[in-house]
Amino acid sequence: MQKFDEIRPYYDSEINKAIKKVLHHPMLKSLMNFSFPDVADEVWKEQLLKTHSIRDFQCNFIYQSVQKVLEKSSEGLMTAGFEHLEPNTPYLFISNHRDILLDTTLLNATLFEHDLVMTASAIGDNLVKQPFLNVLAKLNRNFLVQRGLGPREMLQSSKTLSEYISQLLQHENRSVWIAQREGRTKDGNDATNPGVLKMIGMASDEANLMDYFKKLKIVPVSISYEYDPTDALKMPQLLAEANNEVYVKEENEDFMTILSGALGPKKRIFIHIGKVLDTEIDAIKAENDNVNKQIQALAQAIDDSILTSYKLWPTNYIAYDILHKTDKYSHLYTENEKAVFERRLEKRIDAENPIALQGILAMYANPVVNKLKYTHELKD
Repeated sequence: MQKFDEIRPYYDSEINKAIKKVLHHPMLKSLMNFSFPDVADEVWKEQLLKTHSIRDFQCNFIYQSVQKVLEKSSEGLMTAGFEHLEPNTPYLFISNHRDILLDTTLLNATLFEHDLVMTASAIGDNLVKQPFLNVLAKLNRNFLVQRGLGPREMLQSSKTLSEYISQLLQHENRSVWIAQREGRTKDGNDATNPGVLKMIGMASDEANLMDYFKKLKIVPVSISYEYDPTDALKMPQLLAEANNEVYVKEENEDFMTILSGALGPKKRIFIHIGKVLDTEIDAIKAENDNVNKQIQALAQAIDDSILTSYKLWPTNYIAYDILHKTDKYSHLYTENEKAVFERRLEKRIDAENPIALQGILAMYANPVVNKLKYTHELKD
């Protein structure tokens, strides 16, 4: 379908040619040497040249890369909720967003382990400007969200994106992953942007938009990292915003963030898959016939699921107590865990800068505040 050519990943028929294009690229060598440290270059190159589908590339190569990332930079991935998903069924996963690549690759690795349909995943085209990263993204079934367009081009781009998501879910039996808002959460506040839902709904041919959303089988996804490996890298943008300055990214900033996300220490990671929003959508439709109010209510339903299932770690409670000068949650962490967290802060930011210190503490503490609004699990 030519109208999607600018944003779609490779077709399987294009995979082998794309692999040949980057086979001798130093970044591919680095990725493969990391993923297969005991395998000679000639061997993995030979295996890559026999690869003719995205699934083969993901299962034989990327899956191994994910296992190495978990082994070297985490204390393990825990998951919940995958038992609610049906095999051979496509879902629209709407997720909070912490890490550029890991959020989706960890989800897909787990879907693969459960023999479920893996996703095509949205990624901003600004993140794959480098030709190698562009090829790697398309090999890994990423589709592009075009950024930095004028209003008219943005409207057309959103319409095309919406139609492509519909095509994947309804005609290609392919699950889709999309973040609940543009860009990663920098301050720890996870909130669904209704604009994302409006974009998805542009392809609807239903009389009532909620009927269309029900067809798409929306599944909220919550992912949390005990340590955010890119926490310090988010600071310059937060500092600029605190000073009412326009933040301009460094030339290779996104690439460095991708690398730090993959290789930086994360400790434990948790992914929770919510249940398909079904009765919730029925209730929204019954209560409201105003489209904007329906979309607001759907965004709220997604947030309810993500925030109630968000896994809080000792780091979150420690940050909350330091930020609020309290010992309210001291029973949920040890003095040693607190000391390690404080040492990490000193190494990663200028702790003398009150805005930087407040920013990084809030990044970890805000999930506690947000979860308090939704659950009585955390009692005084």
